[in-house]
Amino acid sequence: MYCSLSKKQPYVSHRSKSNVLLLNIYKMETNRQKKIGGIIQKDLAEIIQDALRNSHKGVIVSVTEVKVTPDMMEARVYISVFPSQHRDALMLEIEEHSHLIRHQLALRIKNQMRRVPELRFIVDDSLDVIEGIDKALKGEEPNPIVHPDILPRRKKM
Repeated sequence: MYCSLSKKQPYVSHRSKSNVLLLNIYKMETNRQKKIGGIIQKDLAEIIQDALRNSHKGVIVSVTEVKVTPDMMEARVYISVFPSQHRDALMLEIEEHSHLIRHQLALRIKNQMRRVPELRFIVDDSLDVIEGIDKALKGEEPNPIVHPDILPRRKKM
């Protein structure tokens, strides 16, 4: 689409505002975001596992993914906890000590980044989904083909 920049008319895109917002949300990560996310993931995994080693025996905590915003000011940290009954208490403890975790992270990555991003901890429930699929394949859960009433009803739009 041709756009004349010499005139003082605002450039109007052929995309609507809602499409532009959707494109911004699902934008692919740059290589720098991926590298920074990998560094933060590795260091956060060590920090969290060291902190929880003595207090929570028998609980496995892993940092499954870290997504960094394009401005490097916020990082979404996806945490998986096994066994899942300890998840809520552990996530609450991590949220309470997030400022200490961020400080420890700052000490580790001070040579790679000027500013440490704000950390948002999110529960990664992919293990529960995998467990549900395994149960369904083994036949431990009722078969929805034989019993269609167990499926949730779809709502009309």
